[in-house]
Amino acid sequence: MSASPATEVPSEVRAEVCLEVSAEAPARADQAPPASRRSLSPSRASDFQQCPLLYRFRTVDKLPEPPSEAAVRGTLVHSALEHLFDLPADQRTREAAEALLPQRWEQLQVDEPDVAALFEESEAERRWLASAAALVRTWFTLEDPTRLEPAEREMRVETELDSGLLLRGIIDRVDIAPNGLVRVVDYKTGRSPGEGFEGKALFQMRFYALAVWRLKGVVPALLQLVYLGDGVVLRLQPTEDELLATERKLEAISAAVEHARETGDWRPRKSRLCGWCAHQAICPAWGGTPPPLPGSAAEAPAGDDREGGAPA
Repeated sequence: MSASPATEVPSEVRAEVCLEVSAEAPARADQAPPASRRSLSPSRASDFQQCPLLYRFRTVDKLPEPPSEAAVRGTLVHSALEHLFDLPADQRTREAAEALLPQRWEQLQVDEPDVAALFEESEAERRWLASAAALVRTWFTLEDPTRLEPAEREMRVETELDSGLLLRGIIDRVDIAPNGLVRVVDYKTGRSPGEGFEGKALFQMRFYALAVWRLKGVVPALLQLVYLGDGVVLRLQPTEDELLATERKLEAISAAVEHARETGDWRPRKSRLCGWCAHQAICPAWGGTPPPLPGSAAEAPAGDDREGGAPA
């Protein structure tokens, strides 16, 4: 794995081959598969590892969580970077990307009306949009969109392992070089993790690499995490052995989830991330009382994902 500062611009990768998503994939990645089917996404697998009770609240109880400025800013920046590639290559300027932000913000409020309540004052909204623009400017120091033609943007992937476990997720960008080498790219609007704390992000990227491998029979040549909060790029060249280890880990997580479903034993796990949790008031680790389990909890699907909770 390597980390690159904001001054390094990755070499050109032109995408000339398009990955095909399975025809059986759902129209939206947040639509749940049939209730009897085991499934995991990167976010839900991470939730269970962080705190089984958090997984239950999000996936079994499906408790609502109020939108946060950081999470919605991440959604907005992802949308702007996605739609920037709708423009011809020579028009993909920093100014064009920044101009997309208010447009995508208006659309986001239509798609998700709850986010409109984030700001009571226009000045707060203006400052928030300015902070999103700063993240976009950082991206332009890391990559040159005039030299990129992504094969996929916001790619919804769904593939089933031999065990029947369904892997589901959304990949921000897939680049494919003329020689067929695949690069999987993920944008993070937070800061890069400190040395020794990259595990969660790298697990997510290996999850995506495993999904692409199982779908297309090709191990991605490069996994790239782009941190816009501090202008750092992490790169990893995955191996088949690493992805097989990731597959075994996912099977173990899925088995643990099924055990919790069968026993109703969703134990909380205290950590520094509890401060970001929207459900602390009903968590027994903090003196709260969880709601009764839904009657169909044993059959509730694992769901899917965009990131929630603590900002990336």
